[in-house]
Amino acid sequence: MLEIIVLTIFIATIINLILTRFHIPTIIGYISTGIIITYMLQLSHATDSKELHTIAEFGIVFLMFTIGLEFSIKHLIKMRHEVFLFGSLQVGLSMLTFFLLSHYAFGISVKSSIIVSAALALSSTAIVLKILNSNREIGKEYGQRSLGILIFQDIMVVPILLMITIFSKDDLSLAALLGETALDAIILFVVLWVFGKFILEPFFNEVVKSNSDEIFIGSVLFLVMGASVLAHSLGFSYSLGALIAGMIIAETRYKHQVEADLIPFRDLLLGIFFVTVGMQIDFGVIKEYYLLILGLLLFFTVIKMAIIFLLVSRVSVKRVALKTSLALFQLGEFGLVIFELASAKNLVSPVVSQVLIVTIILSMILTPFVLRNISSLADLLTKDKKLDLTGIKIEQVKHHVIVLGYGRLGRRICEKLEQQGVSYIAIESNMHNVREGQKEGKPVIFGNAAKKSILESTNIQDAVAIIVAFDNHEKIRLVCDMLKSMQLDIPVTIKVNRFVEKEALQKEFPNYKIVVGTEQVARGMVDAILMCELKL
Repeated sequence: MLEIIVLTIFIATIINLILTRFHIPTIIGYISTGIIITYMLQLSHATDSKELHTIAEFGIVFLMFTIGLEFSIKHLIKMRHEVFLFGSLQVGLSMLTFFLLSHYAFGISVKSSIIVSAALALSSTAIVLKILNSNREIGKEYGQRSLGILIFQDIMVVPILLMITIFSKDDLSLAALLGETALDAIILFVVLWVFGKFILEPFFNEVVKSNSDEIFIGSVLFLVMGASVLAHSLGFSYSLGALIAGMIIAETRYKHQVEADLIPFRDLLLGIFFVTVGMQIDFGVIKEYYLLILGLLLFFTVIKMAIIFLLVSRVSVKRVALKTSLALFQLGEFGLVIFELASAKNLVSPVVSQVLIVTIILSMILTPFVLRNISSLADLLTKDKKLDLTGIKIEQVKHHVIVLGYGRLGRRICEKLEQQGVSYIAIESNMHNVREGQKEGKPVIFGNAAKKSILESTNIQDAVAIIVAFDNHEKIRLVCDMLKSMQLDIPVTIKVNRFVEKEALQKEFPNYKIVVGTEQVARGMVDAILMCELKL
């Protein structure tokens, strides 16, 4: 077994070094590692070993611990609309669709169909958030919509784990099952809550006084494994205990220290699970059912995208809805966890589990390529190039001002421009503001002003001035970087809130005129800006 572990680490390192050059997530590398050491090195007997299943369970435990550790009540409050409305509708509608397919089209039992539909309704939190963060798109509207839905999917982990536990007990009636499960759940939550409320903080205080990183990390591992064993002793999965342990630690002041200490090897611990997934892929089943697998992949992708698109398009433009659906089209890593647990409890047949695991893996492999080209795909599918929603052909607009931002200040600037008889085009990323402007017949278009394609769509080469009217300093900097890279010979005026921000921007962009002050002060300067810059 030790030789297998050494080979696994070596192969995983080499493969991931290659894949990272192509920006492919390490999850795919770990799965590939499992396949390689099983088939190329003829270790197929390992898939039936008790040690392998123990390692797989250990990987699942740490996957659930990291989810719990990153769980934040503040996120729920701040994003309650995206989380509880869009998230619940997406999961509910997806589960209903997939349940009907599995039960009535494939004749799978009710219990198994519920588990299958729950697994397929989830997307890949690990891959999506990692790529959105690295691309700096998590703050965009579609990124926030995606994040909200993913948070609700993570919340669904608890009821799904409880459901697997309930379904695995056939010797009791449903009422007895629910009563016993509820009692055990209360005991588990009370014990862990009391420990977290009254013991955890003093315990960590003593650990920190030791000034030993080894003791601190060891204590964290003890808490995770201890909570997992407690949950298992009460009839639940190890994973549920790890999830609760992560949530409890997340509420302490040591959360960030735990995260910092676990970051260097957290992904490696998660990689253990994905290696075991790769080791259990049966190419005989794939060969026999490859057409079904490809058909299911296409079906699941279309259904999930359609549901997400219809939900998000109710409150956002089609482009945002499309990008959100493209971001979450895939099946997630927790689906692999569900099928692993369900197969171990004989709730899902080995063939069904294998077919769906391969389908999930294929969708995860496609995800990084879709996310890294999401804007191009959205452009291809929406085809809304040079015509804004007010019906004004932008190609015909010349000698105009481009106003970046259509909030309160942006509207005031546009009013001043209209009073001066100056043509303008405003770009705004808040859909509510865009709709308000378009209802009034204003030339306001939806888009990210930091993207070159959006700026070029406003016929920027024929503009006479650009006015930046954002409040977000980071967004202002991104826009300025893009404008500078385009090498435009156009006056640019920027409003900032503080002198510190002005000094920082002025050093990087000495040719831009920067106005400091509150919105009221800046509004009063609009006339002067227009008179000087546009020579009106």
